[in-house]
Amino acid sequence: MFLLTSITLYSQPPIQKGQSQFNAGFGFSSWGVPVYLGLDHGIHRDVTMGGELSFRSYNERFGPNRYNHSVVGLSGNVNYHFNTILKIPSNWNFYAGLNVGFYFWNSPNDYKGRNTSGLGLGLQVGGRYYFTERVGVNLEIGGGNVFSNGKIGISIKL
Repeated sequence: MFLLTSITLYSQPPIQKGQSQFNAGFGFSSWGVPVYLGLDHGIHRDVTMGGELSFRSYNERFGPNRYNHSVVGLSGNVNYHFNTILKIPSNWNFYAGLNVGFYFWNSPNDYKGRNTSGLGLGLQVGGRYYFTERVGVNLEIGGGNVFSNGKIGISIKL
């Protein structure tokens, strides 16, 4: 009985197929402190697909001039969760994946000629620890886009 319970505990994915999870938190980068909201949805036992909305603002000073910048991002992601293949307990979640998004970068027109927006493609690796069956903390490191450094926050299974 103990063996059967242990195998079941270790083989359950953190996000079931058809289940959704809300994510929110802060990022860390050299371009201000991003704030993000996101939603992940299980599309396969070990794969989730999600979307995210982010915002950040920051200031720069060049000589006597001060520039205020803001960046709004809308992105989608796909992650592979390693819990099943590595037999990780369901209160832990380790994943890696790809993201693609569009970033609206609002900077003054006279700031080095920059007032750009564009498509961003990136990679991420992350992990979560669930305190309860529904609530946990997350940490993610990424590269290749506006969230290049990473983020930390909460995850709530819906």
